[in-house]
Amino acid sequence: MHGPASPGWLLVALCAATGAYCLLRMRSPVEEQRRAAGGEALMGFGMAAMAVPAAVFAPPPWAWPGYAAVFGAAALRALWTARRSPHHVHHLLGTAAMVYMALVMSASPGHHHEHEGSGVPLVTGVLLLYFVGYVLLSGIRLVPVTGAAIGDGGSVGWGDRPELARACRLSMGIAMVAMLLTL
Repeated sequence: MHGPASPGWLLVALCAATGAYCLLRMRSPVEEQRRAAGGEALMGFGMAAMAVPAAVFAPPPWAWPGYAAVFGAAALRALWTARRSPHHVHHLLGTAAMVYMALVMSASPGHHHEHEGSGVPLVTGVLLLYFVGYVLLSGIRLVPVTGAAIGDGGSVGWGDRPELARACRLSMGIAMVAMLLTL
């Protein structure tokens, strides 16, 4: 992305750690948990790769269309699964935002995407509004769930804890806002 190096590295670390935790969540015995965690791991690692400061590593010209293709395929999968679960609509918007950012970066690598006198592009503004709202709502919902609310009151593995999954989604939402702000 086009931001400064220090916050860029913090964003890389946050997204990579979130992606790693989501990979661990894929070992869950709950099928829906595994399915969601796979998409979230892809987002976390993809965001980490895209957030590497350009001053440190300038991606080759084929990287941005490659990101767009990978996240375009993920968006199609999210669109297909959004019929069953409203949570996948968020995945669809996240993957679409990644495609949009990759296309913007492909069109203007190494330069700020600013238009003199026009302010924030419409798509960027709409995505920012959605993700800021998502972050605020997720932050409000980030309350630990007790064992009794989970089901039979038994112990739940740390990979299946709903508050940790929510924290991952919240951190990726914050990272998405930061990435959109740098466009």
